[in-house]
Amino acid sequence: CSSIGRVAVSKTVGCGFDSYHPCKILDHMANNRFVEYIKESYDELMHKVSWPTWSELQNSAVVVSVASLIIALVVFVMDKSFEIILQQFYSLF
Repeated sequence: CSSIGRVAVSKTVGCGFDSYHPCKILDHMANNRFVEYIKESYDELMHKVSWPTWSELQNSAVVVSVASLIIALVVFVMDKSFEIILQQFYSLF
């Protein structure tokens, strides 16, 4: 089989003329690449990634929770202050 673009074609000679018939694209190559990708991903996740300890994970979660609450409070205060300012502004008209 020779391939032309993405379509593989087999050249068959018969009855004094050349005819071209589509042949199946070899899917096992794509499957092998996918399996290799999965194996390499697993190896990297198990042996090359440094995972945090449970206490580091808990500390990070607490930091993120506190920061989220502070940002939420800042946004709440800004919203209420702009509400008061805009009510004062609209009462002029």
